[in-house]
Amino acid sequence: MCDNCGCTLTISPAIKILDQQDKQALVNIQIFRENRIFSLNIMGSPGSGKTSLLEKTIELLGDRLKIGVIEGDLEESLDAERIRQKGVPAYQITTGSACHLDAFMVRHAMSHIPLSDLDIVFIENVGNLVCPAVYSLGVDCNVVVLSVTEGDDKPAKYPVMFRFAQVLVISKSDLLPYVDFDISKVISLARKVNPAIKVMELSIKNNIGMDGWINLLNYGVKGT
Repeated sequence: MCDNCGCTLTISPAIKILDQQDKQALVNIQIFRENRIFSLNIMGSPGSGKTSLLEKTIELLGDRLKIGVIEGDLEESLDAERIRQKGVPAYQITTGSACHLDAFMVRHAMSHIPLSDLDIVFIENVGNLVCPAVYSLGVDCNVVVLSVTEGDDKPAKYPVMFRFAQVLVISKSDLLPYVDFDISKVISLARKVNPAIKVMELSIKNNIGMDGWINLLNYGVKGT
């Protein structure tokens, strides 16, 4: 049993697991950098819009940059199939009872996508605002996606996630007129736990903020 999140793991104790997986994370980032890949860990609750954001990103960038995706879910491969339909290589990690990805899972998945031909690899973590923040995957950028339908108190309730991330994407902003969600409150709470976090307000429905998101990705690719 994992002491950090309660999910079932096959190796114990948890402290040893975290030590070994952190070492694997260092190996992963080295492999990404050797292949000149900008890598991102996309985290957030189920339904926050992670997969939809990736689909829109592929539509906007797919003709200019070569994109690969690693998908994580408890069961099924629905999200990976959605990504493949966009013409992008995607590998599905099915975690079973584990509510997060870890560095070993990602290393295994890396052997199933054409790293040498890619510019960006997105890793879509299991939908969860707790456990994924405990496990470093070995990426350049950790992104948490928070939809306006989830409530504006999440950075206060789940501070570890927002402290872990470099970027906060506030998604589904086209729904703001219909929900009780205070963006300024979210930004204030997020920066209280992580003053350096970059905040982006996006809507894939009307393209609000997508230029900024694409610029961030282009900048990351150029820096690798």
